[in-house]
Amino acid sequence: MEVIVASSDASVTDPGTAPAADRRTRRASATPQPYDFRRPIQLSREHSRMLQLAFDDFCRQATTVFTSSLRTVCGVSLSSIEQRTYAEYVDSLDASTYLTSFSAEPLFDRGVFEIPLVAVMTCVDHMLGGPGRLEQPERPLTEIEASVASGMIQRLLGELRYSMASIVAFEPVVRGVEYSPQFVQVAGASDVMVAASLELRINDRTFRMTMCMPFSGLLPHLLRAAAPVAVSERERAQRAQAAAELADQFQRVPVEVAVSLRPTSINPAQLATLRPGDALRLRHPAAAPLEVVVDGTCFAHATPGTSGFRLAALIVGTPKENA
Repeated sequence: MEVIVASSDASVTDPGTAPAADRRTRRASATPQPYDFRRPIQLSREHSRMLQLAFDDFCRQATTVFTSSLRTVCGVSLSSIEQRTYAEYVDSLDASTYLTSFSAEPLFDRGVFEIPLVAVMTCVDHMLGGPGRLEQPERPLTEIEASVASGMIQRLLGELRYSMASIVAFEPVVRGVEYSPQFVQVAGASDVMVAASLELRINDRTFRMTMCMPFSGLLPHLLRAAAPVAVSERERAQRAQAAAELADQFQRVPVEVAVSLRPTSINPAQLATLRPGDALRLRHPAAAPLEVVVDGTCFAHATPGTSGFRLAALIVGTPKENA
């Protein structure tokens, strides 16, 4: 069941006086947005960010795997991370493709890593010493081709383990390979999944790869990874001691302090005519205190004086007190 929820706009403007661009903007913002009650749990922005960081790391490692295996210029980048049902994910795939189902306990029971069949044949062609022709046969792999491709898939899943280590530690295990999406039943048709779309570039050709994982298996580990880490009494005491030592060290840092008069402005012509012995009238009243300055910031006021045979300044106030 879907309910249409329309957003409201509290501002009221005369349609005859409102600009056309504003009217178009209001019409666009007032477009009803569908809400599906079958998906009450949504992938939050924080969890999406965690998955994006993990898949970005996986893309960097996958680029190294493809480049070293194919011995040609390759690149992998993340296109999007979406939440969809398993039926929607299957419908988005080609009728014939290369799907690897794998388990990743305790992260989830079954996931799918999909690479277009043409891309797999191109990779096998490169790994077997071929030129990676543009036209590749779209058929199931032979025993030798499947052995070559499975080694590359194992390396890619191993890199997935390292990239997801910040969320949870797991060991991916390949469970099977299929060429038709309809035959890979890793979840129910209405089960909510997290589908990541990746872009594989081999020389000048680009292919779309996907990875699908159950949202119910990811969510507990995402919540645990995003939760604040509990701090023990010992760690709290160590942090307090470190903060006290840092504050103590700051008190011992030497700073350069200057006692100055108020600035006086003259024009370039007067400055150019100054000669030794000339007197310059300062704009500092005789009764006004001097400014105690550190790095151009006045933090106190003082009056001139002496301490023995040395010049000194007596602190008489701060700018805040004077204000």
